[in-house]
Amino acid sequence: MRDTEPPKQLTFDLPLDPRYGAEDFLVSPSNEEAYALIEAWPDWPDTVFLLRGPPGSGKSHLASIWATRAQAWTVSAADVAMDRVSHLISNGALVVEDVDRAAGRDEAALFHLLNLARERRFPVLLTACGPVDGFGLKVADLRSRLRLAPGAEIGPPDDALLKAVIVKLFADRQLGIDTSVVDALALRIDRSLARVREVVAELDRDALGRRRRITRPLALAVLDRMEAADGGGEGQDADEGDGEEEDAAGGP
Repeated sequence: MRDTEPPKQLTFDLPLDPRYGAEDFLVSPSNEEAYALIEAWPDWPDTVFLLRGPPGSGKSHLASIWATRAQAWTVSAADVAMDRVSHLISNGALVVEDVDRAAGRDEAALFHLLNLARERRFPVLLTACGPVDGFGLKVADLRSRLRLAPGAEIGPPDDALLKAVIVKLFADRQLGIDTSVVDALALRIDRSLARVREVVAELDRDALGRRRRITRPLALAVLDRMEAADGGGEGQDADEGDGEEEDAAGGP
C-alpha cells in the first residue's frame, strides 16, 4: 500500500530574538577590524567612531557589545532631535544606529550632538550601511564631520563565517544540521548574513510544517523557491526529487 505524506502542521511565525552577547559574535577576516575596534575600548584615539557594513553584517551586534561595556544608551538616528540632545549625552556614552537614514530628519541636532561629544570627550559609536557620501545629507558640516570620523568597515562574509553563521542560526532554533546541508547552503546562498537569516527561518518553517528533518535536497528546493519568488517566477516544490537524492545521501 502506498504511503501518503503526513498533513502539513500549522506553524506560527514567532519572533526569534537574536543573541547579542560577546560570546555569540563570530570573528572572521571580514569583520576582525571592526571587532578589534570594539575590543580596543576604552583606549580609543577619538570620541566618535563610525561602524559601517551591509544589513545583517553584525553592526548592531558589535554595537551592543560595546554598549554593554561602555554602559551606553542606544538610539536610532531618527530619534535624535535638538530638544533631546542634552538628555542623550547625559548618560556618558551613546550608540546611534542607522546614521545613513538621518537625511531629511533633524540633521542639525545630530551635528550638535557630535560637536558636544568631541568637546566633552563623550564617546559615540555610529552605525551605517554604506559610505557617507551616499547618505544624502543636506547639512554639509555634518557630512564633513562623518567623513572625518575614524572607524571600521565590515565586509561580505567569507566562507568560514558564512558556514559558522548557518550552524549558529540553526542551533539558536535547537536544530541540528548535517554538514552537507551547510555546505550546500554556503555554496548557493547570497553573500549576505541577512539573507542567511531569511533562508534559515524559511527552512525551519518548511521542515516544521511538513514534519520532516532538514536535508540537502529540501534545503536546495527551498532556496529555489525563494529565489523564484524574489524573481517573480515559480520555484520547484520542496518535495520534488527529495526522496531519491535523500536516499542517495544516506538519509532516512
